[in-house]
Amino acid sequence: MSTILIIDDDDQLRISFEKLLKEEGYTIQCAASGELGLELVKKKAPDLVILDMRLPGMNGLEVFQAIHKMEPKLPVIIMTAYGTTETAIKATKLGAFDYVLKPFDIPDMLVFIRQALEAGRFMRSPVDLNVPPDSSSRDAIVGRSQPMQEVYKSIGRVASTDATVLIRGDSGTGKELVARAIYQHSTRAYKPFLIINCVAIPETLLESELFGYEKGAFTGATHRRIGKIEQAHGGTVFLDEIGDMPFTLQAKILRLLQEKSIERIGGRTSIPVDVRIIAATNRNLEEDITQGKFREDLYYRLKVVTIWLPQLSKRPEDIPLLTEYFLSRYAADTGMVNPGITDEAKDILAGYNWPGNVRELSNTIHKALIFNRGGPLSGEDICRSMDEKAPGGISVSNDENMDELLRHWVRHLLISKNVENKFDTSIDRFSAILVSEALNLSSGNRSRAAKLLGISRPTLHAKIEKYELKLETSVKE
Repeated sequence: MSTILIIDDDDQLRISFEKLLKEEGYTIQCAASGELGLELVKKKAPDLVILDMRLPGMNGLEVFQAIHKMEPKLPVIIMTAYGTTETAIKATKLGAFDYVLKPFDIPDMLVFIRQALEAGRFMRSPVDLNVPPDSSSRDAIVGRSQPMQEVYKSIGRVASTDATVLIRGDSGTGKELVARAIYQHSTRAYKPFLIINCVAIPETLLESELFGYEKGAFTGATHRRIGKIEQAHGGTVFLDEIGDMPFTLQAKILRLLQEKSIERIGGRTSIPVDVRIIAATNRNLEEDITQGKFREDLYYRLKVVTIWLPQLSKRPEDIPLLTEYFLSRYAADTGMVNPGITDEAKDILAGYNWPGNVRELSNTIHKALIFNRGGPLSGEDICRSMDEKAPGGISVSNDENMDELLRHWVRHLLISKNVENKFDTSIDRFSAILVSEALNLSSGNRSRAAKLLGISRPTLHAKIEKYELKLETSVKE
């Protein structure tokens, strides 16, 4: 669990805050002065620092600068009263993750803490490229296929530049990992890296989240607020799902790219910012442009360099590597011995189309491993994990989707190496299931079951005997 260091000379607040965060599952360290806090940063290596601006001895700004010099990727949240807001803003511009005003709202503070811990992990956790299958790296881009080799080359070529990058690909192909890899191999790797999901944040809040606001800009704006783009000065901002960004905000992003400046909401001053923009989308931007949903001028500003991530179905030779990687990773995460996987299970994974791409494969392996009953993952384990939902999360409410479910089942059978005479076997297996379910639906009444199936009772009797169906004693004639 993450470790949080609280540096505050207010004993009551510190004790209350420590109790609250321990209940949330965090490990807590406390310091009543900046000097002691710096010692703990050196010795204990916390994952997050929550720092008060007013301290005895070294003030909060001095403590922050010392922390930032020691550990530039350690996120720091500033706590401040109204009288020291400008000092907190200065610290934020120097690289603090964010600041909150005292007294603060506890649910909001917990959100800030989760966001800061996630940002810190993204900055400090390396994204490994082309790892061996037995790696237990938590964050890795896996694949040796030709399409993935092109992705690796693109990351290498663009990382050391300041070029804007547009990452494109279907959901689940790994766009965020590629963005983080570019950041970690860039000259800005020791500066902030902030992720903004343009879909997850409500449209009414997205503008203030990105650009900040001035005091009095709207009802409730009781103080100046620095936006994420300004916070990331000198670093990198990843705009995920930019294709879903509201059209009205796209002009502000365009201005940022063209003029390297922003304006806070309610402000009249142009604020210069030095940030690198990496954007990602799964949308067809060209089609969105023709429909008036996306600005053509922004599109060309974003696509200075475009990296396309292939669908998993377009690189099937990587499925075995990914399977081994996820097995190693999740086994290590749960403290298990890697159970391995059977050839039949590998065949099933290789024969599936993976509409959810790498994310769906990852979830399938993770789920199968959790419910594994010992021994290597079998074809049955994989099928159970995949069949807990319809393929790709589809509904089965119409004939087209029902056909897809049947195709999914048939593919499993066809690629199995343990089944002979697959045509007759599949017909018999399906017929047996059909008869069995008709009897279940009719509570064992054979006359009603025969009617449901559209066959005669003698034919139903013959099929029950052929498929050796075991019926309850309460079955009725």
